[in-house]
Amino acid sequence: MDKEELKTRKVSAFNLGCDKNRVDLEHVLFALKEYGFTLTENIEDAEIIFVNTCAFIAPARKEAIDAILTAINEKKYGKAEKVIVGGCLPQRNLQELKHALPEVDYFLDYKNNSNIINVIEELYDVKTTKFNFAEHKRVLTNPSHYAYLKIADGCNNACAYCAIPRIRGRFRSTPIDELVKEAKELSVNGVKELILVAQDVSRYGTDIDCSLIDLLNELVKIKGIEWIRLHYLYPELVTDELLDFIKNQPKMCKYVDIPLQHIDDIVLKNMNRRSTESQIIELIDKLRTKYPEISIRSTFIVGFPGETRKQFKKLCNFLKKYKLDNVGFFPFFKEPNTKAFFYKKQVPEFIKKRRLKKIEDLQGDIAIFNNISRIGEVHKAIIDYYDEENKYFVARTEFCSPNVDFCVIISGDVKVGEFYNIEITDLSELGYKGEVK
Repeated sequence: MDKEELKTRKVSAFNLGCDKNRVDLEHVLFALKEYGFTLTENIEDAEIIFVNTCAFIAPARKEAIDAILTAINEKKYGKAEKVIVGGCLPQRNLQELKHALPEVDYFLDYKNNSNIINVIEELYDVKTTKFNFAEHKRVLTNPSHYAYLKIADGCNNACAYCAIPRIRGRFRSTPIDELVKEAKELSVNGVKELILVAQDVSRYGTDIDCSLIDLLNELVKIKGIEWIRLHYLYPELVTDELLDFIKNQPKMCKYVDIPLQHIDDIVLKNMNRRSTESQIIELIDKLRTKYPEISIRSTFIVGFPGETRKQFKKLCNFLKKYKLDNVGFFPFFKEPNTKAFFYKKQVPEFIKKRRLKKIEDLQGDIAIFNNISRIGEVHKAIIDYYDEENKYFVARTEFCSPNVDFCVIISGDVKVGEFYNIEITDLSELGYKGEVK
């Protein structure tokens, strides 16, 4: 086969896991498209299937294996000729995967994504050539008016329950000039909202002699970018300088995502978290008093080894008191190659499930209380998509991040990807109902 014949192949690629993984895939997709491949969302039409996997927790690995088996099935019985598996799973379980899934043609280490074209050429026995992998260019896999900007990879925090440092290595910031170049490219292609992501956004620049504020000062200058949102700020690194910048800079969404994970000091210490209960409360009190316009999102783990009924109740009482705007909960997963895997006093699964339901129900009531308080307010919102089945538009305010927070349901003459001033008029199953003002 020659190179021109290879380019006639259709490629289907899909992402599993976090939005940092999504960004990696979008760079790969651009390389595939730039080379000459046709991209298709339907794997039944593809000769080459790329599965970008997640390996963070057991359910993610199961989902990844199921997706790989689906791709292998297409290779056995459909049009597919090659199956390539990338992302975190090969990085974590390479030898086991090679043994268990010999039908996969290539396992691509995520650090070698730039070699994707050469990998495919080698699989088809085509003479490989030097291909310029444009690191700053992407094919977006979400609505084109927002994009995730991965500002760093890896993590130094060594939380007892997390395998990310083993999978992704130590924290590595991407230089500011590279991120600005990528952000400008996204803006030219219609992106209006940048969502900055990393395992620890607040640590940005500590390894390359700059800071998150330095980066933000450059990003806010980019024409066409109207919103900048921050995901995953570790509580001990949320400074007054950063909060002042969010409060006073018009392009910054008044929104912080701060994974707290728990509130009890003993649990936090066992988790190897750096914050204490008093420090967390001090931060939330500061946000509520000095920065009341900033919406707070967080995540918590229930059923961590040794978590007692009293400690769980303390977490519930914390949520009742502080009424955080958006919260996600996860049961503890006993992950191999983590410190917590070896902890004694593992909480039984049935207790985890019971606690998870109880705390989710509690937060549901808190969310209703919070949402009712916003009725009558008018906020700038962006239209994310039109729901064909239900015949309404779905929008978001700056207090809501895509796919994880509450939406606003509206009708009327609006356009996807545009901003409007919307009055919150009532509650809906997704969060709010609103009208364009």
